Amino acid sequence: MDIENIRREYLRAGLKRSELKADPMEQFEDWLNFATQTSMTDPTAMSVATVGESGMPSLRTVLLKYFNEQGFVFFTNLDSRKARELKQNNKIALLFPWVSLERQVIVTGEVEFVSTAESMKYFLSRPKDSQIAALASHQSRPVSSRAMLEEKFLQLKNQFKKGDISLPSFWGGVRIKPVQIEFWQGRENRLHDRFMYTRTSGVDKKAEWTIERLEP
Repeated sequence: MDIENIRREYLRAGLKRSELKADPMEQFEDWLNFATQTSMTDPTAMSVATVGESGMPSLRTVLLKYFNEQGFVFFTNLDSRKARELKQNNKIALLFPWVSLERQVIVTGEVEFVSTAESMKYFLSRPKDSQIAALASHQSRPVSSRAMLEEKFLQLKNQFKKGDISLPSFWGGVRIKPVQIEFWQGRENRLHDRFMYTRTSGVDKKAEWTIERLEP
């Protein structure tokens, strides 16, 4: 299969320094609002890169559930591969691949696990079948067949047919406290617009940022 000649020009828009917000979280909110108003699929999907003790990176896609001045939050099984790696190495990278908009947002930072109360609030807002799936899956662990997984799901669904489901002890939220955030806008002739926000204050202090244009 010949793929080397698959290419297109990026002609949708440009990005100027004068257009940027001083706070990257406000800039991200503007771009996410725009993305959610288009026909693109899963605008809150983000690729998450972690590195464990072996030094080998791993990557997967999760959904951003909310964000604020403290950072970006997603939820997961705390015994999953990504959670285990984050307990060993709290550095992380995120990518929002808004390909149809010719945009990317790249975040690097440090993580903290959110409080039980915060995790519970979100868990109880999930559809009941999603709560049951969280109970049924030992995420990232080998399983002999899909049939076994589905059987366990149905058993739990019957068990909790009438009762509420409590927050599992192995399930919770991860907050990414950003250190750098890059906004990438595709441009003609591969002369892309890239702006990097770099945090000049510690992640536990009020955020202060510098902004630099990067060469494409």
